[in-house]
Amino acid sequence: MAELKNRLQTDLTAAMKGREKTRTASLRMALAAITTEEVAGDSARELTDDEVLKVLARELKKRKEAAEAFAGAGRAESAQAELDEAEVLAAYLPKQLDDAELADLVDSAVAEITEQLGSAPGPKQMGQVMKAANAKVAGRADGGRVAAAVKAKLTG
Repeated sequence: MAELKNRLQTDLTAAMKGREKTRTASLRMALAAITTEEVAGDSARELTDDEVLKVLARELKKRKEAAEAFAGAGRAESAQAELDEAEVLAAYLPKQLDDAELADLVDSAVAEITEQLGSAPGPKQMGQVMKAANAKVAGRADGGRVAAAVKAKLTG
């Protein structure tokens, strides 16, 4: 079993014993999403820690989007509950890259593709650069931020 999944289950037990409602609900939701991912497809399988991180990142994004929707509808209490759950999930994810670190990784991805192509990539090669950049980022930045940085580098 993935080490991160074990940690989530241990923390869930501790949160239940400590009667921490938000933490308990957040961890239960995360573990349910992980279990759903494990049984999706043709056969059940164990997720690796990297796959568990992807599921947690997806759930974190859902919480943030829901909080925005609630805030836009004037439901501040529900929005805050979603943000509280997002905060619990964020503790299990790796530290997010700042803009300078992201720019450095994009620069190295562009250099890598330049070496492969023999010339500087343009907007048409954005897919290739994105693939290389995403491999380097490894879940430490939102895909939208990576795409914006790559696009700025290729067109700027």
